[in-house]
Amino acid sequence: MSADITQPRLLGSRYELDSLVGRGGMAEVFRARDVRLHRTVGVKTLRYDLAHDQMFQARFRREAQSAAALNHPAIVAIYDTGEDMANGTPVPYIVMEFVDGRTLRDLLRDDRTLPPRRAAEITVGVLTALDYSHRHGIVHRDIKPGNVMVTQSGDVKVMDFGIARNDAQLALTQTDQIVGTAQYMSPEQASGERVDARSDLYSTGCLLYELLTGQPPFTGDSPVAIVYQHVKEDPVPPSRVDPVVPVWADGIVLKALQKDPARRYQSADEMRADIQRALAGTPVAGPKRTAWPWVTLAAAVILLAAAIVGVKLLTGSSNGVGVPNVTGMSLVKADDAITGARLRVGRVSYSSSASVAKNRVISTSPSSGTEVSKGSAVSLVVSTGLTPVASHRQGRHSPAPSQTPTAPPSPGRSSSASSSPSPSPLPSPTPAGPSPSTSCVVNILGLCV
Repeated sequence: MSADITQPRLLGSRYELDSLVGRGGMAEVFRARDVRLHRTVGVKTLRYDLAHDQMFQARFRREAQSAAALNHPAIVAIYDTGEDMANGTPVPYIVMEFVDGRTLRDLLRDDRTLPPRRAAEITVGVLTALDYSHRHGIVHRDIKPGNVMVTQSGDVKVMDFGIARNDAQLALTQTDQIVGTAQYMSPEQASGERVDARSDLYSTGCLLYELLTGQPPFTGDSPVAIVYQHVKEDPVPPSRVDPVVPVWADGIVLKALQKDPARRYQSADEMRADIQRALAGTPVAGPKRTAWPWVTLAAAVILLAAAIVGVKLLTGSSNGVGVPNVTGMSLVKADDAITGARLRVGRVSYSSSASVAKNRVISTSPSSGTEVSKGSAVSLVVSTGLTPVASHRQGRHSPAPSQTPTAPPSPGRSSSASSSPSPSPLPSPTPAGPSPSTSCVVNILGLCV
């Protein structure tokens, strides 16, 4: 559909399109007039170039079904759905509540950060919407600044349930397909594992982090690099990025961003209650930021020295180590095994294979059992199943604890109901692909497909 409407276009003999107010990865949103009820509405249409894609068709229909089942003031309401014929192609559309306000993405672009109290209040609004949707069995799976609006009166509206799933659908979701936005994706979602309501709480923690600091907890040159950090890295506490951030915010954010879902907040209501306690000046249940005692540092040094002595006794002070056998492992597990053997992952290439499962290691170079010097690079060949792909060069990414994360890429404009630490070594591939700030579908390794 064109952004310029020379004559009013009528959808379903009822909705008169006025102006384009937002454009996302798969849809365009128009301000429109319901000529039957004489009210202003928002109309989201699937982009014409995606109208033939069954995956986007299904995602668009799922958004309407998921959001229509939810009736809450903090969730953008769905009024109607239909299809419009464009050059002989049916293009689905969703009629929704028109929100007079701005997305958090717009607010962050203009103001960079929000005062801690206002950031907390907005997050409480998001959690109120999530508490309601979770109680109805629906997990959003794409909480991010572009999917949250703040009205002129200051109310919060959560939108875009395009990749939401209910409990029954979650049980049937295939684990080799991941959807979401890299900067706000939970570790289990990034790994292709089953997600639940706690994944939304992780994404909300990422959202609060960005509202407080002006940047998400993890940034990188590609979605792949960001996804690996969600799985492998600990975030820098928000107060180390911006000293204005209060201690209670560190505790809440770091608890929400725990890698293990069992260590996070277990419900939106629990996280919301913690934030409300913090705003009232009472202690929160999140992990507190504490100084590292010198006695702990001394103990760590002693243990490290003992470990070094022990290794030397076992290896006869040799610098040689054997390459572990990682054949058949996933890339993440292979990385753990190789770094655990005091080696590092070097070049990772991809090859089709009829005998080794997709996303599993076919072979290493040097081969397993070969004795090499400590710190040597071990190259991997990973299976793509029966589909050959181009190889990518992998690097290592391990930011220093004192390093402040770089600012995220400048986001695009969206409005109304638009659709839009102690580091450990890990591979940080940088293949060509979409911008890290865009939504994409990635496979089990985090590669966009």
